[in-house]
Amino acid sequence: MSIARLWTVARLELLQRVRTVSWYVLLGIFAVLLIGVTALAFLAFGGIVSQADQRGAGIYSTIVIITLLLVVLVSPTLSGNSINGDRDAATLAPVQVTLARTSEILLGKVLAAWITGLAFAAVAAPFLVVATLAGGVDPVVVVVSLAVLIVEIGIIAAIGVGLSGLIARPLFSVAATYLVVSALVFGTLIAFGLGATAFSSEATTTYRPAMYNADGSPQCVDGADDCWNDPARMVCGAPQDSTYTVPRFDRVWWVLAANPFVILADATPAEYNGYGQPVDLFGQIASGVRQAQIPPDLATVYDECRPTMRDDVATPAEIRDRTVPSWFVGLGGQIVVAGLLVAGAWSRTRTPARALPPGTRIA
Repeated sequence: MSIARLWTVARLELLQRVRTVSWYVLLGIFAVLLIGVTALAFLAFGGIVSQADQRGAGIYSTIVIITLLLVVLVSPTLSGNSINGDRDAATLAPVQVTLARTSEILLGKVLAAWITGLAFAAVAAPFLVVATLAGGVDPVVVVVSLAVLIVEIGIIAAIGVGLSGLIARPLFSVAATYLVVSALVFGTLIAFGLGATAFSSEATTTYRPAMYNADGSPQCVDGADDCWNDPARMVCGAPQDSTYTVPRFDRVWWVLAANPFVILADATPAEYNGYGQPVDLFGQIASGVRQAQIPPDLATVYDECRPTMRDDVATPAEIRDRTVPSWFVGLGGQIVVAGLLVAGAWSRTRTPARALPPGTRIA
């Protein structure tokens, strides 16, 4: 494989995009959206985060997540017709008869789509700097989050290029790319919610109430009326059992491992305040996913005559410490899917072609 030929293919692909005015309009719209998001984030985290020197972490995480969201929405359009679009325009065959190999053509188009997606991250860079200057952003968080963001952009680009090589029609390949990306982003959430309900369990709650007089005072076993602060002296009724259905998120939490936003949040080191609460969106998303790993309590007791003060409620920081990360599993699965799609596209694009779909244009 020649790096020079690979970069030549990527450069040609990039030049075709840069020459269009719509490309700059798209980047401009993205910058305007980031201005609004950054302003709202300053207002939101200025009130949510009590410590002013930590609000920058929340603003930074918001900008990174919005950047990934917009790339997810735009990248399928830019990469989903990379190969079949050139085939329809009769520009693929002239490249195939050069010294460039099929693998170099495919990887060059993946690289071009990747760089195109990274252009959005480059537009977001000034806003990330502003958020960092607001204070509270750990340099490790910056490095890890940006690394995961760059990898996710590359995976989405590879998925689009792979489908554009497997599907003959550009419109269908773009739609298929959107479906695959939507399955990762929204499908995992739907499967998580429906799966938790489908695998639900029956829980039981036992409640023993205290008996009260007509004036609202508790009935005491010794006939007194001063047992408010002594539950052991209260007259209690018969225990009452009630059953209800509890969704079992702990059985399907692994579905979220393939979600790009969960991967980004779970891989990024979380930042917490003095009470163990997350100060950014990364920590909030990761805390929700980690909380889903903990099985629910299927037998609870509430006794007004034997009240217990629960002091074992775990903070999000403690929950993260005692649960397992899943980001590397989801990221590995995404890489495998993208690799298989690109390999399939190579099989359909290589020359000489053994078989082509009916109506496929060659030159």
